[in-house]
Amino acid sequence: MSGSHTTTAGCVLAIVALALSAVPAVADRQGSVPAGRAAAASRTSTSLETVEPVGAPRAPAARTARLARVAPPPGMLEALQRDLGLNAAQAQDRLLNEARLTPIAERLGKVLGPRFGGAWLRGNSAHTLVVATTSAADIPLILAAGAQADVVTRSLTLLNTLKQKIDAALPVKPLVSTVRYIDIRNNRVVVLTPKPDEAETLIKAAGISGPAVIVLPSTEVPLLLQDLVGGNAFYIGVTRRCSIAFSVLKGEQTGFVTAGHCGVKGATTTGFNRVAQGVFQASKFPADDYAWVAVTPAWTATPAVGNGQDGAVPVAGAKVAIEGASVCRAGATTDFHCGLIQQHDASVTYPQGTVFGLTRTTVCAEGGDSGGSFISVDQAQGIASGGSGDCNLGGVTYFQPLLEVLKAYGLELRTTAGNPPPTSTGTCTGYSSTYDGTLNAGTSAYQPQGLSYTTEGTGLHVGCLDGPLGADLDLSLQKLVDATWKTVATADGAGPDENIGYTGTAGRYRYKVTAAAGSGAYTLGFSAP
Repeated sequence: MSGSHTTTAGCVLAIVALALSAVPAVADRQGSVPAGRAAAASRTSTSLETVEPVGAPRAPAARTARLARVAPPPGMLEALQRDLGLNAAQAQDRLLNEARLTPIAERLGKVLGPRFGGAWLRGNSAHTLVVATTSAADIPLILAAGAQADVVTRSLTLLNTLKQKIDAALPVKPLVSTVRYIDIRNNRVVVLTPKPDEAETLIKAAGISGPAVIVLPSTEVPLLLQDLVGGNAFYIGVTRRCSIAFSVLKGEQTGFVTAGHCGVKGATTTGFNRVAQGVFQASKFPADDYAWVAVTPAWTATPAVGNGQDGAVPVAGAKVAIEGASVCRAGATTDFHCGLIQQHDASVTYPQGTVFGLTRTTVCAEGGDSGGSFISVDQAQGIASGGSGDCNLGGVTYFQPLLEVLKAYGLELRTTAGNPPPTSTGTCTGYSSTYDGTLNAGTSAYQPQGLSYTTEGTGLHVGCLDGPLGADLDLSLQKLVDATWKTVATADGAGPDENIGYTGTAGRYRYKVTAAAGSGAYTLGFSAP
């Protein structure tokens, strides 16, 4: 769009070639690593088995060049290959890049504040993170963090305000526009409509004009997908069917969340097997599209989503995925399918009313998939609301973000990491233990407080490291084996934030935090079996 972007070119290109070499991204397997990113793939997280004798000196960690493989949830690689047209290596690379680049986007969004214009992943393997800002002075900061800078005219806050005005200007009946969303890649608000001339007239009458808004003719008409493992069917009455999204807790009461249009407060449900199941405790539709159902003791809430292959994808938390990230959906009609997140905060006008704040995706869906799970790797994203198309020809599907319903009803997501799970997107909160410390470059520290902790059984160890912007901190989990500290898992990306998940047997454990580069304060949060 003319006048809305400034490309980081000219003398800046030399900086790009150097700064982006620190990005822990994996090249697109259809070609080579983009120029200036040849070193980008050399630093990733992996699961290691190294040994460190008790009392060994805290030397700086060696910076080895290794390309790790993530261990994706069962069935996810196959679904990504099928639905995104990737091979196995590309699907692996995409998940690895998403895990590494998303925390950088979250941190830059907080640092840029009112100048932030959005962030998105680019490429078949999501090997490039682009961060938009309204100030060219932010370019060095963005490059140093390992992202590509895009200077734009309008901030994300301004675009959100503009979209809200457009939502208010366009009536639900008669239907003028089916969808409105923010196109951060082009720094504008997009209005999809079967009546472009009428929509433009109404928008201009509201005092909105100029290149910040584009009205596009569209035949997309989203419909609701109406027809305790995420994606399983449940029934409301005799004939209405929807899908379970995620298992939740409210105090001692277990249940699940689903779409608001699936049922009203007081409606009773039966399970996929037609066995009595529960009662809708609360429901909201339109404006939002969420509800929660309390179930009987005969139903056990599990932190899992069905993968369409008689297996399950574990639910470890609810960190929000950015635009361009992969996301998968489980539903009662079409099972497990994947696609990409296109836009957040979309407004969708169904025949029954408008729903605000939905996320737009390329995942397909069909009737009966309403209420089902949207999950990115092992992070719960949202609840299937509606869409257009089908899983033969493809389509567009929208989901209600999960965190909104958890907050509205005081619910806790059932996760493999325990309850409540850590749901923040940039800091290590919500863990059972939290410790703060300060490191200088080349030094290490052990937590908890230079000591260790003991577990009595097998289970999941989850660690989260939050360090200062500009630093490079690494995190490893060690276990004491025959008087020697053995490293059983490590995360050593080129950035200040790291995450570890490791299933281990009973024994003594400790975390090692190392400042590979830079100095400053850090926070370590962890939960143990």
